[in-house]
Amino acid sequence: MEGLRVSDTNLKVFLHPSKSGDVDGAIHQVLSSMIFKFDDTLDGALVAYKFDISSKDAKILNGIHPYFAVSLRAKLLLFSPKPNMLVEGKVVKLTRGSISVIVLGFSCAFIKDEDIREEFKYKNKRGKQVYISRYQKRHVIKVGTMIRLSVNSMDVDTLHIYGSLRPADTGNIRFLDKDMGDDALTDRSKRRRENEGESVMQEPSTTVIQGLNTKVKEGPSSTGTEALSFNNKQYIKKSKKHKTR
Repeated sequence: MEGLRVSDTNLKVFLHPSKSGDVDGAIHQVLSSMIFKFDDTLDGALVAYKFDISSKDAKILNGIHPYFAVSLRAKLLLFSPKPNMLVEGKVVKLTRGSISVIVLGFSCAFIKDEDIREEFKYKNKRGKQVYISRYQKRHVIKVGTMIRLSVNSMDVDTLHIYGSLRPADTGNIRFLDKDMGDDALTDRSKRRRENEGESVMQEPSTTVIQGLNTKVKEGPSSTGTEALSFNNKQYIKKSKKHKTR
């Protein structure tokens, strides 16, 4: 899925002196408070992290409360979808004019009616609301379906995504991936048939070339006449012999 990236970065965490007895726990507490929130400095929302303390020497800061700074080397998983990127999520609500999706379990995505391509037709099937493709009946979107959508924009304050199903490579992930697999299988079969056809076309010419370099023993042929060599001189002699008879 696009929009996810890993960032290796150096960080400084400022801790209260009361936390000096459990520095690792205090760092986890600070970083955990940043999860699922967009940070302008990191240019993304923190999803997960891993860190190592790069220096055991903490710098004490001047002030009324003498906080101390701890230097970290951290690996951060950030979610920062940009326009036209493809993200994936689970459909949680579906109406005639919209589709609501949860991405990564924390970000809401909303697809308006005008951003759903005309291929999809809304139906109320046995009391369940679904979108079905007009061209591929197996391409169905309903509550619980994992879909791939294109990003139009994102509200960084609420992590709310405005998405689209306009591009052809968006929709039901299972159907899209299976369709791509079927296309790849068809292409391989087509190439195999073409290769077999080329081999068949080449076989007669190869046999002729080999035959010209091979002498055939004399003896009865399938037609009842003598089998002749492919040597031109020998062929002429045989012809004269038949004339004298």
